[in-house]
Amino acid sequence: MPSRNSDDRLIYRRAENGEMVGYTPAEYGVRKDDGGGVVKPVNSSGGLLFLSVLASLFAGGVVYGIVRIALDGTWNILGEVWWVIPVGVFVPVAAWSSYFKERRAEKLRKASNLARPVE
Repeated sequence: MPSRNSDDRLIYRRAENGEMVGYTPAEYGVRKDDGGGVVKPVNSSGGLLFLSVLASLFAGGVVYGIVRIALDGTWNILGEVWWVIPVGVFVPVAAWSSYFKERRAEKLRKASNLARPVE
C-alpha cells in the first residue's frame, strides 16, 4: 500500500477559538510558535506584508549603494561589504515568500471556514 501524500497529512494545532483543529500544510501557513525564542515572531499576513515592504526598501538601499560605488569608482568599499549584496537579495525574497505563503493559507482557511492557528 503506498504511503499517503504529504498534503493529506494534517497538522493538529490549537485555533484562536481554543479548540484543536487539523490543518493541511497549505492551510497552516507559516510557523506559528515562538520557537523558544525571547521575541515573539511576526506571523500574520499584515505583519509579514510590513516586513516584506521594509525588506524591499532595504534591498533598494543596497542597489542605491552599488550604483553609488559604481559612479564614484570606489570599488574597494565593495570588498569590505560584499556580504550585503546576498543579504539584500535573500531577505526580501524570504520575506515575500513567507507573506505569500501565509496569504494563501488565510484564503484556504477562509474557504474551509477554519479559525487561525495560534501555535
